[in-house]
Amino acid sequence: MDLVIRDTRVIDGGGGPSFRADVGIREGRITAIRREGDPALSGTRTLDAAGLALAPGFIDMHAHSDLALLRDPAHEAKAAQGVTLEVLGQDGLSYAPVDDTTLEAVRRSINGWNGGGPGDDSVDFDWRTVGEYLDRLDRGIAVNAAYLIPQGTVRMQVVGWDDRPATGAETDRMKQLVAEGLEQGAVGMSSGLTYTPGMYAKDAELTELCRVVAEYGGYYCPHHRSYGAGALRAYEEMVTLTGEAGCALHLAHATMNFGVNKGRAGDLLALIDRALADGADISLDTYPYTPGATTLAAVLPSWASEGGPDALLARLADDGTAERIRHHLEEIGSDGCHGVTMEWETIEISGVADPALGSYVGRTVEESAKERGEAPWVTARRLLIEDRLGSTILQHVGHEENVRAIMRHGVHTGGSDGILQGAKPHPRAYGTFPQYLGKYARELGILSLEETVAHLTSRPAARLRLPDRGLVRPGYRADLVLFDPETVAAGSTFEAPRTLPFGIPHVLIDGRFVIEDGVRTDVLAGRSVRRTPLS
Repeated sequence: MDLVIRDTRVIDGGGGPSFRADVGIREGRITAIRREGDPALSGTRTLDAAGLALAPGFIDMHAHSDLALLRDPAHEAKAAQGVTLEVLGQDGLSYAPVDDTTLEAVRRSINGWNGGGPGDDSVDFDWRTVGEYLDRLDRGIAVNAAYLIPQGTVRMQVVGWDDRPATGAETDRMKQLVAEGLEQGAVGMSSGLTYTPGMYAKDAELTELCRVVAEYGGYYCPHHRSYGAGALRAYEEMVTLTGEAGCALHLAHATMNFGVNKGRAGDLLALIDRALADGADISLDTYPYTPGATTLAAVLPSWASEGGPDALLARLADDGTAERIRHHLEEIGSDGCHGVTMEWETIEISGVADPALGSYVGRTVEESAKERGEAPWVTARRLLIEDRLGSTILQHVGHEENVRAIMRHGVHTGGSDGILQGAKPHPRAYGTFPQYLGKYARELGILSLEETVAHLTSRPAARLRLPDRGLVRPGYRADLVLFDPETVAAGSTFEAPRTLPFGIPHVLIDGRFVIEDGVRTDVLAGRSVRRTPLS
C-alpha cells in the first residue's frame, strides 16, 4: 500500500453502523479494509487515526466556485471542510457555453457571485465551450468539480435578454447547445428562474430542454420561480415539468423561506413524497443555516432587467422608472424577491465590487438608510448604481424548524450555495459541512453521524451517477476525509465568515493529502468529473 490509515472509525457513507478498521490506499484508490481479525496491512506510509473518523470526501451539490477554483489554488474554503467534489454551473448562470458577447454579459451579471467582472483579469477566460472549461479545470485544481449547463446563459446566447417565448428555431439551437454540453461532460442543466434572462423561459421551453437532459442521463437542477409567496406552486411546477420530460429532478437549496412559509416544510415534503410514490426521480440539497444570499440586483422585478445590465442601470437612473421599480418592490412584491414585498431590515449588504462603498457592508439597507436620513429604496438605488450591480446581500428570511425538517428527508443532500466574494460573505461558504457534522449531528441529534455522512457523500454521488465515489469501499477512489467526531465544528460565523473549521485534520483526493495535519498542502489533485455515459 502507498498509505495505510490505522485504527480509524470508518463511517463508510452507506448510512449503516460505523466500525473500526485499517484502510489501505494504493495508486489513488481504496484497496483494502482490514477489520479486527483480518490479515494486517502494510504500507510505505502509515497514519495513526485513533480517535478520528474516516468518511468519503464530502460532495457540495451547490457551489459557486466556478472562478474561485481557477483564481485561488489553495481554495481552503472548501478543501478545509473535507469537500472533495463541487458541482458548478448553478442557478442558470455560468461561463460556458458562451460566445464573446455572452461571456462579457455573464461576467457583468454574476460579478457579485464570482468576481470576474469588467477590469478583473485574475482569470484568463480562455474557453468558450463546456468541454474547454472542463479541460481548463483538468490542468489542476484544489478539489474535483462537476458542471451543470446553465440554462440562463444558453438563453442569453440564443435569445438574448428579451422577455418573450423562444421561436422554434431558437429552441432547437438551445437544445443543440445543451446536447453539446452534455456530450462534453456536463452532468445536467441548471436554471435560475428568478434570475434574468433564464426566468423569461416558459415551461414548454424548459420541458424541451429537459427532454435533452434526460436523453443523456443527466438531471435538471432548478432554482425555481419562487421561494416565497408562490413556493409550493413553484416546486410543483418543477415536478410536473420534469415528469413530462422524463427527467431526473434535483431541487436546488430547497428551503421554505419568508414569513408566508414559516412552519410549512411539511407541505413541501408531502409534495415530494407523493411524486416519489408516483415514480419520480427527485433529490434536493440544503445548507444548514437560515439566511439566504444573492445579489442586490436579483431582488428587482424581472421587467427592469430586460435588455441586460446596461438597460437595468439606465432604468435605475431614470426617476420615473425607478419609482415604478420601488412600487413593485415595496407594494406589490417583486418576482425577483419571490413575490414578497420588500423588508429592508432583512437585507444585509455582504459585499461590494467597489471598495469605496465598503461602509455599506455588514449593515442592512434599513440601517444605512437611517444613518443617511433617507428612505431605504433611495439607499438601495444609489448602491445599485454606484456599485454597477456588483453588491451582494444576505437575506435574513429563513426558519430553523424548516431547515431541520427538510434535512431529515431521505432524498436530502448537502449543498453550501457558498458565494466566496465580498468582505462579509455568508458563513455557509466556509462552514456548511462541519456545521452538519458538529451542530446538527453531534449537538442537536437531528441526524445520526452515520446518516449525516450518507447525506453528504453516497446520496449526492448516486445523483451524479458516479460509480466509484461516495463510499469507503475497495475499488473506490481515495477521496477521503478524517475528522474528530467530538470536536468537528464550523469556525465561520456571520461576524467572521472566513474562519476555517475545527476538527478536520486530513483530507485526501486520489490518495494525496490536500489537507495534512490541518494545513493546506500544495497538492492540486482535483480534476473535472464528467458525466458517466449511459450504458
